Amino acid sequence: MKIVFLERNTLGDDIDLSQFEKLGEVVMYDLSTPEDTPEKVRDADVIVVNKVPMNEQTLKDARSLKMIAITATGYNIIDKAYTDSRGIAVANVGGYSTDSVAQHTFAMALYLLEQLNYYDRYVKSGDYVRSDIFCHMDRRIGELAGKTWGIIGLGAIGKKVAQIARVFGCNVLYYSTSGRNHNSEFESVSIDALLGRSDIVSIHAPLNKNTENLINKENLRKMKPNAILINVARGPIVNERDLVDALKEGVIAGAGLDVISAEPMKAENPLLEIQDSTKLIVTPHIAWATVEARRRLMDEVYLNIEAFLRGEKRNLIP
Repeated sequence: MKIVFLERNTLGDDIDLSQFEKLGEVVMYDLSTPEDTPEKVRDADVIVVNKVPMNEQTLKDARSLKMIAITATGYNIIDKAYTDSRGIAVANVGGYSTDSVAQHTFAMALYLLEQLNYYDRYVKSGDYVRSDIFCHMDRRIGELAGKTWGIIGLGAIGKKVAQIARVFGCNVLYYSTSGRNHNSEFESVSIDALLGRSDIVSIHAPLNKNTENLINKENLRKMKPNAILINVARGPIVNERDLVDALKEGVIAGAGLDVISAEPMKAENPLLEIQDSTKLIVTPHIAWATVEARRRLMDEVYLNIEAFLRGEKRNLIP
């Protein structure tokens, strides 16, 4: 049994993957492209993959291939019609990053709400040393308690954020982008009502025809001027040009993004126009990547492969 990892670098070098050697021969590539993948997987029985497209172009020479193990929940990289035609099983992992992404959501919101970048710079610049009073309050900060937190997409992560927001004392609203998610614990509203009433808006929805470009110029103008926007879902849900303009014009107070339209970021991305981290903080798609979440992920990938080799169905995509 030969197991080929196509993108070892995406898992971090602090995660021990030696357990996979119990299942067979393991070959790891730090990074792969659609162009070099066919040769790398030519004699693979199992492929472990995250971003490389799995289709006829990349898999046509992999005649021994039996299974694809995705190190993610989404499986849009899979040409399911092709893998089905070949009888190749595909397994994903769900739920491993819920706590991690929820935590990052609040880290970003609190960083902006409490103007931590400004106050840290104030102290480290030496201005606090020169101050004649013990406290410096030039930038207004506020409490989460009593604010309205609006959630776009009330799946597992959105629900976790809602529960934490409520513990902070927030009034929680949500908008179901599919129209199918109903939760009596929280108030369901339209997108217009959510944007208009919320002090913090966080996005936890999948990218699809209902959500692409959802947060655009028109919808940003429905938000409060003191509102904060957080996107930890998918980059194209937010129109980046419109967001930058809204931040420059004071349409909203701040934004935190962990996902952007093209990853890695392109040099011409308009987000780079805003260097003021009290208005905009951008992290490189790390909300999911706490060490605990990555360990959970790879433990689940291991169990998926182990179960498949025993003839069991575990997390297989139908």
